[in-house]
Amino acid sequence: MADVTKEQVLETLKTVRGPDLEHDIVELGMVSDVFISDGKVYFSITVPADRAKELEPMRLAAERVIKEMPGVKGALVTLTADKKAAAAAPAARPNPPHGHAGHDHQHDHAGHAHAPQQPPRAGKIGVPGIGAIIAVASGKGGVGKSTTAVNLALGLLANGLRVGILDADIYGPSMPRLLKISGRPTQIDGRIINPMENYGLKVMSMGFLVDEETAMIWRGPMVQSALLQMLREVAWGELDVLVVDMPPGTGDAQLTMAQQVPLAGAVIVSTPQDLALIDARKGLNMFRKVEVPVLGIVENMSYFIAPDTGTRYDIFGHGGARKEAERIGVPFLGEVPLTMNIRETSDAGTPLVASEPNGVVAGIYRGIATKVWEQIAGQSQRPAPTIVFE
Repeated sequence: MADVTKEQVLETLKTVRGPDLEHDIVELGMVSDVFISDGKVYFSITVPADRAKELEPMRLAAERVIKEMPGVKGALVTLTADKKAAAAAPAARPNPPHGHAGHDHQHDHAGHAHAPQQPPRAGKIGVPGIGAIIAVASGKGGVGKSTTAVNLALGLLANGLRVGILDADIYGPSMPRLLKISGRPTQIDGRIINPMENYGLKVMSMGFLVDEETAMIWRGPMVQSALLQMLREVAWGELDVLVVDMPPGTGDAQLTMAQQVPLAGAVIVSTPQDLALIDARKGLNMFRKVEVPVLGIVENMSYFIAPDTGTRYDIFGHGGARKEAERIGVPFLGEVPLTMNIRETSDAGTPLVASEPNGVVAGIYRGIATKVWEQIAGQSQRPAPTIVFE
């Protein structure tokens, strides 16, 4: 069977009516660049942010007609928004008011405190069943961000919360290896994905969908489509916290999460040396510009204690992240040492908080998790920023 082409996809999408019900979504210029790989079709549909929920049936219709095309194995279709779409589309009908206001923390049969389900902030679609979403980010690679994200998630779990983790690094997913998970996730009705699971964490990653050595050569809209589908079309169930392991830097994944997801806050990971801190400031500034609270800074690889002598060495310097946190007025969450155990357990897929729960380093991660949760639990509802691309 011949490969599906972009032209065929666009021709098929002409059968899907736009918001005005008179013209199709291709004619209205709502369809992003179409990317096709291994029989799977990826694209996004541009809509006004305030009509995203209302126009979800249009997205579903586009996804359905593409999946029905001969030769198509699957489709990733998401809604995205920009200023032009908001200006060009017909005026939105007022949405009905929410029927439920925020409520106090609830407790399960074991007495564990759980986050209340927050109503989605204006212009953003929340994820049903998830109380809070936090991003773990860094300005540069190589600072141990993913290892920190995994152990933070396990720390939250150890503190009695229901936790999931989303690997938002499309180009270099690391959760399958860090959590020792292999295989492919199953689907419900051919659309909703069941997350993978290990150590009590629910996990989703692009690494479960493609081979480890596959190069993901995707443009921005494709990254956005994949990321939002992994977030919103996964059967997460009831979670208090979803930890999102961001890729390094301030690119498409970070902007997608900040623009379209009601983030409760961001945790910044840095090493003590000046070069890492310079890049960490970029991440901090990005989240501040889009009005996402910075929950604090973690100084990773803070110091090294020789296992044979017990002598402490400040290999990368020490205290830089703490000073930076004090300088800009955000919480300092803790110092994580550089140890052989962290490296070995990460490589083996047996994170320290799970494999050595009573160890010193596991206690540090649980302490960081406690500080993060205290801030999330104490947050008041705040309006979402409006982010536009000129």
